[in-house]
Parts: sequence; structure tokens; C-alpha cells
Amino acid sequence: MNLERLYFLREENDLTQREMGKIIGVSRAAISQWENTKEIIPLEKLNIYANYFKVSMDYIVGFSNIKKAKIVEDKPVLDRKVIGKKLLEIRKKNQVTQSQLAQILNTSHSTISAYENGKTLILTTFAYQICLKYGVSMDFLCDRI
Repeated sequence: MNLERLYFLREENDLTQREMGKIIGVSRAAISQWENTKEIIPLEKLNIYANYFKVSMDYIVGFSNIKKAKIVEDKPVLDRKVIGKKLLEIRKKNQVTQSQLAQILNTSHSTISAYENGKTLILTTFAYQICLKYGVSMDFLCDRI
């Protein structure tokens, strides 16, 4: 997953990493790690970026080149139960069991169950892989559209 657009969005808006960190609620070092793809940005923080810059998650992760998407709804907080239902919907539509999805993502069946039941917010990397494999929008999965 290439998140270089995190850097470009920040630079276009003349923000330092320290300023961006204050906006997102993390350290300057965390911003640097995400921009240099040393670490993957948590989904909640990706949502804050999308809201702040008024762009879609799909734009940030590279699924779309449309920067200012009209379809994006400003979601201050992601609802892990709704995301779990969307994940279940995607999985059922593609006739994939929890075990099969767990194998695809190299995780456990119980992890997929926890995501679908809204007990845990899905990891950004897993959300990205699911969207890529099943041709769905990250904004759809996160209930932003």
C-alpha cells in the first residue's frame, strides 16, 4: 500500500509534520513513519486525514485519482459495528467464508469474526486488501458514502 498522498496533501496545504500531528492527534514521528511507509496509518487516523482535507479515503490510498469527491460524507468517528456489517456484506456477496477470508488475509477466523461483530476495528492493511480483491471502495467499507 502506497500512502505517498499523505505527504502530498500535507505539503500542498503548507503544513509541517508537527502541525499535522497536532491535527491528527499523534506525534511528528508518527506522521513521518506513515509518509515514509515505514508504518501503516490506523484506519481512524486515515479517516481524520480524509475529513480534514475533504478528500476520499479512496484518493488517499490510491484507488481513485479524483481528489475532491462529492460522495464523501464527513465521518468524525468510524463506527466499527457498521464497518463490520459492510465487511460481512462484502464477504457474503463474494461467497467467501470467514475462514477463507482469514486465509486470504493471513489472519485467524476469530479476527474476522471480531471485525464483523464490531468488537474490533479492522486494520487498514486488511481493509485495503479486501477493497482491492473485491473491487469495493474504502469509503464504502467505512460507511463514508
